[in-house]
Amino acid sequence: MPGMWWVLGAVALVALLSAYLGWTAHRVERVHVRAQSAERALDAHLLRRAAAAAVVAEQQDNDELYAAARLALDADPDERESAENDLTRRLRAAPLSGTDGATRQLIATSRRVGLARQVHTDQVRDALTARRRPLVRALGMARRYPLPQYFDIEDPALPETAAGLPMPSSPPTVPLESV
Repeated sequence: MPGMWWVLGAVALVALLSAYLGWTAHRVERVHVRAQSAERALDAHLLRRAAAAAVVAEQQDNDELYAAARLALDADPDERESAENDLTRRLRAAPLSGTDGATRQLIATSRRVGLARQVHTDQVRDALTARRRPLVRALGMARRYPLPQYFDIEDPALPETAAGLPMPSSPPTVPLESV
């Protein structure tokens, strides 16, 4: 009977170890899927911003901005970061003083690009952190996922005074005592 406790303890230890390994593998998969999803969302927002910039450039008859927007839309993956940075610089230099719908759309998409870039950066950092864990490296849990890459672009937010639209402010805070 005393030998039975050793067997029961070994089975419990194996069950706990396999549950931990399963949880870790699922975590690695989940952070990689989220990083890929964030990359696709960032790409979609960048395309929307470039298209909105092309529309504004046509309305303002701004050839340099239009060329930068077309380059950002047609850029190869290797040249994408530099094309997006060039578009950001052109947008900052362009006089966006109108309150028409296209300019408002461009400003809104630029703000969304900033948020999408931050989310993407956070997800890539989490995936790379999960990949660096010794157990994950030793068991090769992340080898079936491509290595996530940061998308390093300048902050795409336009100045607060662009088109007379203020940056969104934080909601008013109410002291906890009054609640």
